[in-house]
Amino acid sequence: MTDLSVLLPIVIAVIVVLVVAGTIIGLVRGRRSKVRYTGTRDANDPALPTTPSGADGESGAPTAVAEPPSATVEVPAELLEEPPVEAVPTETPAPVAGRLQRLRERLAKSNNVFGKGLLALLSSDRVDDTVWDEVEETLLLADIGTEPSLELVETLKARVRVMGSRDPDEVRSMLREELVKLVDPTLDRELRVDRKSGKPAVVLVVGVNGVGKTTTVGKLARVLVAEDKDVILGAADTFRAAASQQLATWGARVGVPTVKSDVDGADPASVAFEAVKAGIEQEVDVVMVDTAGRLQNKVGLMDELGKVKRVIEKQAEVDEVLLVLDATTGQNGLNQAKVFSEVVDITGIVLTKLDGTAKGGIVVAIQKQLGVPVKLVGLGEGPDDLAPFDVEGFVDAILA
Repeated sequence: MTDLSVLLPIVIAVIVVLVVAGTIIGLVRGRRSKVRYTGTRDANDPALPTTPSGADGESGAPTAVAEPPSATVEVPAELLEEPPVEAVPTETPAPVAGRLQRLRERLAKSNNVFGKGLLALLSSDRVDDTVWDEVEETLLLADIGTEPSLELVETLKARVRVMGSRDPDEVRSMLREELVKLVDPTLDRELRVDRKSGKPAVVLVVGVNGVGKTTTVGKLARVLVAEDKDVILGAADTFRAAASQQLATWGARVGVPTVKSDVDGADPASVAFEAVKAGIEQEVDVVMVDTAGRLQNKVGLMDELGKVKRVIEKQAEVDEVLLVLDATTGQNGLNQAKVFSEVVDITGIVLTKLDGTAKGGIVVAIQKQLGVPVKLVGLGEGPDDLAPFDVEGFVDAILA
């Protein structure tokens, strides 16, 4: 009995110490991991944690809170420590008409040797076989291609023989007519960027490394915004470390959101899927998906590109597959186009760097080989140096 009376106060003292210690520890942890909102949350409050939205464990919508505004909300510590993101000023894209005029002026400056050379040859007093050989050589040097060059020479021979005159104005008119036919104004060059069946238009942008796909997506977003389209960008180039951020910066400049993964090497098809899903939910007009650059002779990479397209089509039809080509690559660009068209069914060409050493004739060669129209051209590094391809404007520029 005496032993119990001695031990009881000791046991009580130990229990009291443990309870007090537990309370102190709980308070410390609570202060480090909880934020208490005393009113309605605003835009500056930390984001709520996310929960899986599907069986695959992908991140879903913020967790709903049933408690009143004064309830305690759990917030991950890393979100509280994240530095603020610097805002990117929103820019106003130039009107389409202004871009077209500027591009024509630049094209005229970079390709006038081609046009003037042909006019000088065809306007000479004596047009013999030697002259025709020089005409053919001029066409080949302009990257028009062997078959189109021979076709044009034969047509010009017949017309010069019938015309008889060497008046420069008549020769120029004849040459313009034949070049317009060669570039083919009958091809449909309209971009399919209108909503259909209650879903946004989906544009997939593909090409090899270094041709400027991400930049082209950003510039095209500007074109669409200038036409009052609502756009979402999908950063499915997950292999190049800076690609997602580069695209997001382009989007921020014109007020366009970007769907991207924060994990390097993430599945590009998954990112593309989420971008299209967001586009459908937000009822935008166009979803543009940027893809990783890949060599056309790498089978695995090309197969993966096909997978990206198939995954997108589980939700919406892919309306445009735009192949970005560097105009300075010549025949190599044609080989790239052929392989890509077999994998993802190219609907249009975006021809970049059509200035400097590039020749305008590459437009003809690509269209003749693929039967796919050049829909957009870029002539510089500026944000508005991309415009719809106009056949007659193009021909007038190279003959200026």
